Amino acid sequence: MSDLRHTLSLMQAGRWNEAHDRIQHDDSMLAAWLHGLLHLQEGDLEDAENWYDRAARHFRSRGSLDEELALFEAALGREPAP
Repeated sequence: MSDLRHTLSLMQAGRWNEAHDRIQHDDSMLAAWLHGLLHLQEGDLEDAENWYDRAARHFRSRGSLDEELALFEAALGREPAP
């Protein structure tokens, strides 16, 4: 979980490439969602939709990037510690 938090902080700091490199090594559903958020932030909607599908999330009915990030952070808070 701390890896996802770190990746999220990189994304929020504008360190997109580093965040993207890190997220590719996590196969979890939350990582797929964050990967989709990274592509959404980048403006690559086709890849974002693909990663949302992998995360079992509805891309076309998503909120704004800020809303999605808030939902993602809330989901991180609900995950049990490893």
